[in-house]
Amino acid sequence: MLSQPRPPGRRRATLALAAAGALAVALTACTTSDKGVSATGSGPVAGTTPNASTSATSAAPTRSSASPATSVRCRTSDLRASIGPNDPGAGQENFAVVLTNGSGRTCTVYGFPGIAFVDGAGEAVTPDPERATGQEEPTVTLKPGASAWSALTFTNPEVTGVTTVTPAAVLVTQPDETKSFKLAWKGGKVSNTGKASVPQVSPFRPGDGG
Repeated sequence: MLSQPRPPGRRRATLALAAAGALAVALTACTTSDKGVSATGSGPVAGTTPNASTSATSAAPTRSSASPATSVRCRTSDLRASIGPNDPGAGQENFAVVLTNGSGRTCTVYGFPGIAFVDGAGEAVTPDPERATGQEEPTVTLKPGASAWSALTFTNPEVTGVTTVTPAAVLVTQPDETKSFKLAWKGGKVSNTGKASVPQVSPFRPGDGG
């Protein structure tokens, strides 16, 4: 049998339904795609910069909340030097090596003095004094007229029986400087062996040792 042609109205209705179905599928796909971006967070929110805080943290250097205080080191030209009288006790000879700020500015002293016992020609006559160990090394701030001192001590050479020499002078050099103060030595005999009664110096501390 020959098939009967469909009425035109029914064909148009079928095409309309098919078009409507295709449109519904397309709308569903778009909606699903939009929801997927929001759920995963793979894209930036409009109006924001991605990872802004992380970038700033990585680029900026870490800094301390407070900057270290700066100080001006005393120079040889700022200071006067002296050696106090002997203050003996328990077989020890004890002297104060004193640096006084003679300038009009505040400055600092830190560390050990350089000490050299010399003859009249300026030649060393004893080994270099040793540095005392186990003592605090403060930074001493010297206002104009203020002083710092280092203890110069040694066992009386008569106690240890070592050979001695009587220096004519002492060269005193402040820490981190190369120029020395030449001071007359009035402390008597000093060991020249380096084996016993070897002089020791302490770090500078506030005051004049009095």
